[in-house]
Amino acid sequence: MTVAVVTDSTACLPRESVTRHGIHVVPLHVVVEGRSFTEGEGISSSEVAEALRAHRTVSTSKPSPGEMLDAYEKAAAGGVDAIVSVHLSASMSATVSSALVAASESPVPVTVVDSHSVGMAMGFAVESAARYAAAGASAEVVAQSARSRAEAARAMFYVDTLEYLRRGGRIGKASALLGSALAIKPLLELSDGQILPLERVRTSSKALVRLEDRLISAVEAMDAPLGVEIAIHHLDSRPRADDLLRKVRARLPHVRSVQVVELGAVVGTHVGPGTLAVAASPWSGPSTVIGAAVL
Repeated sequence: MTVAVVTDSTACLPRESVTRHGIHVVPLHVVVEGRSFTEGEGISSSEVAEALRAHRTVSTSKPSPGEMLDAYEKAAAGGVDAIVSVHLSASMSATVSSALVAASESPVPVTVVDSHSVGMAMGFAVESAARYAAAGASAEVVAQSARSRAEAARAMFYVDTLEYLRRGGRIGKASALLGSALAIKPLLELSDGQILPLERVRTSSKALVRLEDRLISAVEAMDAPLGVEIAIHHLDSRPRADDLLRKVRARLPHVRSVQVVELGAVVGTHVGPGTLAVAASPWSGPSTVIGAAVL
């Protein structure tokens, strides 16, 4: 069996990774003042940041079932027997719903996976799925590899303001922090597809220190015999990301990899300029694949 891996643009996968692993990416859309743009093509993350700072109306929309089906048909045309389609949390977007509708019309079987995540916490899971697919694993094993790795990841982030999460309706249980938003700089966590409050900090500088410390603690607590991969996300805040990158490399010299990945325009719309996020994920990949079993 040959299996193709499909995901969406909120995985924030670097272009080089998409090409190397042969991953099919379906873009979401950003709507600025009523004009719709395709993520990754029609609008950049920095342009979204500028629009948000200018108080322009910015929203996002899912890919249609037709767009998902186009991706499945292209993958099928490449000769694959099955598709595993991994997407951002259904609690945050109806993208999974579009994928399920498209799957019912796909020319080859499609397994849709709700990652319960977003950003590189999902992206790392997609990369692992692609490695299993390349090794000849069944669709069932490929899908399970994505689920397992997404579940094992930790994703935490700092935002300059909760306003963008509130506007986009993605604030979740972090709404408990709104009453004191002017007095604090919040640290948040993405857990099982939900945004949760993690810590209240008085200043942005202290918040960034706490984000670093929490990342270090999370990595050190992971059961990761093959190492940990870390992604540092930002929206129009590269100096903050580079500073954290240097500190993480100094404190965790033995991690498998650490990289800076700018947030995409869609995720950026909901968290706002100045956001700094981290995703840590225990590495996983196939060693020996025999039928449907991975040893």
